[in-house]
Amino acid sequence: METKWRIYNSSGNRRVIVTKELPGKRWLEILGQADCRVEICTSTDVLSSDEIKTAIGNRCDAAIGQLTELWDEDMFSALRAAGGIAYSNYAVGFNNVDVGGATKQRIPVGNTPGVLTETTAQMAVSLTFASARRIGESERFLRAGKYKGWLPTLFLGELLWCKTLGIIGAGRVGEAYARMMVEGHKMDLIYFDLHQNEPLEGYMAAYGAFLASRGIRPVTCKRAKRIEDLLAEADCVSLHTVLDETTHHLINAERLGLMKENAILINTSRGPVIDETALVDHCRKHPNFKVGLDVFEDEPELKPGLVELDNVVIVPHIASATGWTRQGMATLAASNVAALLMGYPAWQQPDISAFLGEDPPKAAPSIVNAKDLGIPIYGNSKHEM
Repeated sequence: METKWRIYNSSGNRRVIVTKELPGKRWLEILGQADCRVEICTSTDVLSSDEIKTAIGNRCDAAIGQLTELWDEDMFSALRAAGGIAYSNYAVGFNNVDVGGATKQRIPVGNTPGVLTETTAQMAVSLTFASARRIGESERFLRAGKYKGWLPTLFLGELLWCKTLGIIGAGRVGEAYARMMVEGHKMDLIYFDLHQNEPLEGYMAAYGAFLASRGIRPVTCKRAKRIEDLLAEADCVSLHTVLDETTHHLINAERLGLMKENAILINTSRGPVIDETALVDHCRKHPNFKVGLDVFEDEPELKPGLVELDNVVIVPHIASATGWTRQGMATLAASNVAALLMGYPAWQQPDISAFLGEDPPKAAPSIVNAKDLGIPIYGNSKHEM
């Protein structure tokens, strides 16, 4: 495969490679203002490690990569050898990045949190109701010309009003999804997380009291001690975990077997969190069990049999695919790289909205290994705005 590249700001003194075309223009302006010559791969195919190393070449100051690429220590060694001092993932997750390897090579690793939360949560909600109400199945039925008129028993789905919602991973996205489902559909909540989410519990208690004050059944919330307890109790389970050795195949055949016969399982986190082969087998044996997937174990490949299942809704990893979010991600990735090249500190604060405004802080929005590399934190630096 021959890769094609385009160049922005050809006279820039700092060379930055970007392994995919990113949406919007602001990210390019940010890099241009940092005196960067930006070389962008316009090919849609995923670049191999060798192709990325070739692009890095003998001189490269920084890179912006994708979650579909493997950025291991060998890659960071090549970047370091070319004079590179910065990398940013165009994603909030970084399971494709060997952060330890990058740290050994003294290369900061950036990511793009804070702009995906509501967008990804909305996709989880969309998949939840597409699954519960059999949207994909009924649309295929209609397009195939099989609809002959209204019937009392045609495509009966599940009503989630006042049912029990389970979330595994109560971080930003998991909490946002929970609030959407609780507020909109008065669902009780059970969550599993390594850490107690006191703000979420406080919100649930206050919202429950508000409902009760108006004569409406109050919602409830509790933290499950074990994933197994959550799976057995919830009518709908949504996954919002990171992917690491502890969460690989977190949902396997045994745990699928604990779920209700007509339960709904949603995954917008990372594909390998679910044993996809076991999922296919479970869905075949339990036609009333419903699934909504945005991510897949061997992406972009799907396990045999998955596409044939009517009780599974599948979309091609588009949970963050709104213009605002994807442009925001590009802005944050470029801001990470530009700030590091200019010697600015790390922001390291949950609210990154300042970087989307007209006068952003002189800082890198989010650097995963800032502490390990001793990068100064914004607010304790001469660069403070």
